Amino acid sequence: MWPGHEELLKHSDGEYVVILSVDVVLDKDFISNAVRAMSKNEKIGALQAKVYAYDVRDLEIRNSKLEIGGTIDTCGFQAYKSRRIINIGHGERDNGQFSREKEIFAVEGAVPVFRRDALESCRVMGEVADHDMFWYAEDLDVAWRMRVFGWKQLFVPDVVAWHDRQTTKNLRKTFADFLKIRRQLPLQKRRLEWRNIRFTIIKNDYTINILKDLPYILKREIMMLGYIIIFEPKVLGEVPNFLRLLPKILRKRGQIMERRVARPEEMRKWFI
Repeated sequence: MWPGHEELLKHSDGEYVVILSVDVVLDKDFISNAVRAMSKNEKIGALQAKVYAYDVRDLEIRNSKLEIGGTIDTCGFQAYKSRRIINIGHGERDNGQFSREKEIFAVEGAVPVFRRDALESCRVMGEVADHDMFWYAEDLDVAWRMRVFGWKQLFVPDVVAWHDRQTTKNLRKTFADFLKIRRQLPLQKRRLEWRNIRFTIIKNDYTINILKDLPYILKREIMMLGYIIIFEPKVLGEVPNFLRLLPKILRKRGQIMERRVARPEEMRKWFI
């Protein structure tokens, strides 16, 4: 999110808010199914659709239409004890393994549906989305904070959309594939990815949970640092900006922790 989306909140008053990316197409029943699911429980703060991958250029070449089924783009965010975050189902063929409604850790930012009250409750220093986290991970930051503030987040498989995500077209099979994909990303995005993921953890994670999972976290951070030093040393150019913004990020953390609702053990269950 999304400064533009956040600005539009000032000019609307609906109970629900859809954050719609420009490369997403909605199923004809998307809105009605989403509203029906969210209206069942007022503690549902956000809804995750089943989002399929598509390539608009391929559709044009084949003169074909979007259909339910195919390759999954995302069914939401999954978190690990190492604090690695992945898109659930990304790149998998839909063989019915994502046909059940269930609560998830966090909604992904391509086309989340929010309860307005939940979004507004997440304001910190007047901002819903952190304006210091432009371009990358601001969706994860909002969704993580929403869970800290006690809101549920639900994956609903009959709420369907399609996303023309660039990275879906180049799925990783080998380390060489991974390097190729990474090199296609602008350097600025890679730098922001490194910085903003860590800001999200600093702002929203509970100290006791970090300490309990510290071996997993340190192992991943050491591996990531080694990778960056060898293959993407220019990403480390973001370190001065990270340090410059860190005091402000810590102040935001203080405000979030003062308003937390979920207990540490409730949050910890989401890290597998």
